Amino acid sequence: MTKELENTFLDGIELNKEKLHRICSVYATDAETTKDLFQEVLIAIWQSMPNFKNNSSLGTWMFRVTLNVCLRFKDKNGKKQSKTMRMDSIMIANIKETEIDEVQNEQLISLRKCIKSLNEADRAVIALYLEELPYKEISNVLGLTENTIAVKIKRIKSKLLNCINKKLW
Repeated sequence: MTKELENTFLDGIELNKEKLHRICSVYATDAETTKDLFQEVLIAIWQSMPNFKNNSSLGTWMFRVTLNVCLRFKDKNGKKQSKTMRMDSIMIANIKETEIDEVQNEQLISLRKCIKSLNEADRAVIALYLEELPYKEISNVLGLTENTIAVKIKRIKSKLLNCINKKLW
C-alpha cells in the first residue's frame, strides 16, 4: 500500500472511529464483541483501501464497509448470540448518560429497547441517522434514494414514538 493510501486510511479512521465504533455496537451483544467487531472493520477497511475510488466521501465509504462487515458478522454469529443487540454506546441527541436525570435515563433505556426491536434494515438506517449523517450520505451508504431514506426515517420515528409511549405509559 502506498504512503498516500496509508495516510488516507489513518486520517479517515481518526475522523470516523467513534461513529464506526458506535455502529459496531448496534450489531454486537457486549463490549468485548464490539471491540472485536471494530477490529474486523478496521482490517476490512485497510484491506479495501486500494478499492476506494473517491466516488463518495471517504466517510461514506467507510460506513458502507462497516455495515457490510457488521451484517456478515451478524449472519455468521447469529445462531451463537442472543437476538438482543445492545445500544449502550450510542449517544442519543449527544446526551451523555452521566449528564441525564432519572426520567431521561428511563426514556433513553426505553428508546434503546425500541431500537433493538426494529428489523435489521431499519436499525441500520436509524444507526446512521443517530450519527447525524445527512440523508444523502445515508442513501449512499445503504444504496437507497434520499427520498426512500426520508420516508424510512419518518416511519421509523413513528414506530419508535409508538413503542416508547407503550413502554412509558
